[in-house]
Amino acid sequence: MLHDPLFIALAIACLAVVAILLFGIGSFAKGGEFNKKYANKAMRLRIIAQFVAVLLILLFVWVRGGN
Repeated sequence: MLHDPLFIALAIACLAVVAILLFGIGSFAKGGEFNKKYANKAMRLRIIAQFVAVLLILLFVWVRGGN
C-alpha cells in the first residue's frame, strides 16, 4: 500500500488536515491579535483540506473496489 500513489496522496491530505488543525488550536491558545487575524482563515483552510481528504478517501475506496 505504501507504493500506491493514491494512498500516499490520501495520507498527505490527512496529515495536512492534522497540521492545520494543530495550527488553529495553537493560534486559539495564543489568543490576541494573532488569533483574530488567522482564526477564520485557518478554519476555512481546514474545511477545504478535510473536503479534499474525504474525496480522496472515497476515490480510493471506489478505485480499489471496496465492497
